[in-house]
Amino acid sequence: MLLSSAPASTAAWSVADSSSLYGLERWGEPYFSVNGRGHVMVQPRGDRGGSLDLVELVEGLQDRDLGLPLLIRFDDILEDRLERLHGAFERAIAQYGYSGRYQGVFPVKCNQQRHVVEQLVESGRRWHFGLEAGSKAELLIALSLLEDPEALLICNGYKDHRYIETAILARQLGRQPVVVIEQADEVERIIAASRQLGAAPLIGVRAKLSTRSTGRWGSSVGERAKFGLSVPDLLHTVEALREADLLNDLRLLHFHVGSQINDIAVLKDALQEAGQLYVQLAGLGAPMGFLDVGGGLGVDYDGSRTATAASTNYSLQNYANDVVATVRESCEPHGLPLPTLVSESGRAIASHFSVLVFNVLGTGAVVDGIPTALEGEPLIVRNLRDTLAGISAENLQEAWNDARKFKDDALSAFRLGYLSLGDRGRAEQLYWACCWAIARQLPATGVPEDLRNLQAALASTYYANLSIFRSAPDTWAIDQLFPVMPIHRLNERPDQLGSFADLTCDSDGKLARFINAGSEKSLLELHSLREGEPYLIGLFLAGAYQEVMGNLHNLFGSTNAVNIRLGTGGHYRVDHVVRGHTNAEVLEAMEHNPESLLERLRRASEAAIDRGQLSIGAARQLMQHLETSLQQSTYLEADLPGGAQELDASPEVGVA
Repeated sequence: MLLSSAPASTAAWSVADSSSLYGLERWGEPYFSVNGRGHVMVQPRGDRGGSLDLVELVEGLQDRDLGLPLLIRFDDILEDRLERLHGAFERAIAQYGYSGRYQGVFPVKCNQQRHVVEQLVESGRRWHFGLEAGSKAELLIALSLLEDPEALLICNGYKDHRYIETAILARQLGRQPVVVIEQADEVERIIAASRQLGAAPLIGVRAKLSTRSTGRWGSSVGERAKFGLSVPDLLHTVEALREADLLNDLRLLHFHVGSQINDIAVLKDALQEAGQLYVQLAGLGAPMGFLDVGGGLGVDYDGSRTATAASTNYSLQNYANDVVATVRESCEPHGLPLPTLVSESGRAIASHFSVLVFNVLGTGAVVDGIPTALEGEPLIVRNLRDTLAGISAENLQEAWNDARKFKDDALSAFRLGYLSLGDRGRAEQLYWACCWAIARQLPATGVPEDLRNLQAALASTYYANLSIFRSAPDTWAIDQLFPVMPIHRLNERPDQLGSFADLTCDSDGKLARFINAGSEKSLLELHSLREGEPYLIGLFLAGAYQEVMGNLHNLFGSTNAVNIRLGTGGHYRVDHVVRGHTNAEVLEAMEHNPESLLERLRRASEAAIDRGQLSIGAARQLMQHLETSLQQSTYLEADLPGGAQELDASPEVGVA
């Protein structure tokens, strides 16, 4: 839908207006901003200096034959997130005189990509930063990468005998795995494995807190939580470990209050309860030493700093301060040594470091036009023409009621055979013309409720070259909001309202919910497409979970992905490239043999040649198309309107 009947104006619109409109000045700090050319800028090192023009970066990557959609990972942001997390805890520890220390871990489930996990282990070495594993496969990853004997390896999830034995043997290897008891029946398996091997793992217990949480993951705590031990289970575990002479290996208390804690009050309540549990476990004879506050450190997706699902009402420093202060208040009155604080802050570490850039293939909208009047038109059609002609600012509600009534009359008449297809088509065109005329005259405020839906009905659909199910599955599965915005033309006033439809054949394959400073909106301000020019959109803050949870809906595979490092003088270095799936690879994933498919089609083409239905030249061309398609990306090629080949590579972007 047009925001205004006037043409887009650059003079009356500034990049600051765009930054405010899309919330970039709120959720983008300190990594994303807009330059004077109207391009999104990336500051991978935050406020430590250095920036890249995201549009120029995309152009340079396309010159390397990396087509859209393209996932760009900024390793400097990943490192900066680690520094900010540890810096916040170091400041809190100094402020509150905390005699313990902080030692974080990264939950591998958040992003299992090899380059990501390796980068975090390497960047976190100076803090003895560790990993958290929730499955056997993740345990193997962690064991192979964590060579630091002081780094923690938190072992969560369901555990069988082999999982526990592996952790015990890894401790003898020089690693520091902590097997966290999350189900009551795991106690006996740990005892049995320890007796069999003559050695024990470091042991942790996960408490099932009574503290109520909020947000999408609120059900992960409380009595009905999937994991954790109730207080009776904790007491039984302590006694079972004591009888097995393993109580001395109980070193860690763990709890978790949701993947995205949006209200700091929830965390404070949980910390107070967990602090007392820690004190009581120590009083029962367990040496303890570590308190794992789990995940949940939230990401402010919409920048509103509110206790809503897409935001948080606290800062990183606020979070660290409350963890440190509350644990100290729990332990010091009892004369206990203050524990090493552990967090599993995967979302807060990984969300910011990747940006998904995709192109728009075209748009669709309700046509704004008035059909030519014909002699002898039915009364229903004439009524709609009269309604359109009489629309004014004073009768918008009345005109809307009349237009809907006459449209319904036209449909009923058509069903009964009293209206021709052509007349029905003219009636629908006139109805939509009435809608457009009413929408243009709607006031800024005081719009009747049933007229508010006009904007959505008239809005444009922007067809996006991506799969929501592959690249942003949480938007479909749990209504997660991510910042979405154009990455260029931000010095121009957007003149359209629209939403995005992806390439899949699924009605859920869409982006139709957008951030709006503490709330959400169903339409996004966008620009009209220009003939022969690409329109590039960025989806931000989706570095956590989206890659690993994406599926092969309609056999759209992974996108091209690159890891970027900031160089000097505005240059960058491509550290790592992962090519997206080809059509052949996704077919093989579904147990189809590409060679067999080609052979069947070759035989079918030979039969068609014999029947005279297909020429040899056409058959050859068909087979060439099929063979080439197997080796190409599952996404649409760049020779479509607005495709990648229409971007001009900038000579200002170099390779360091």
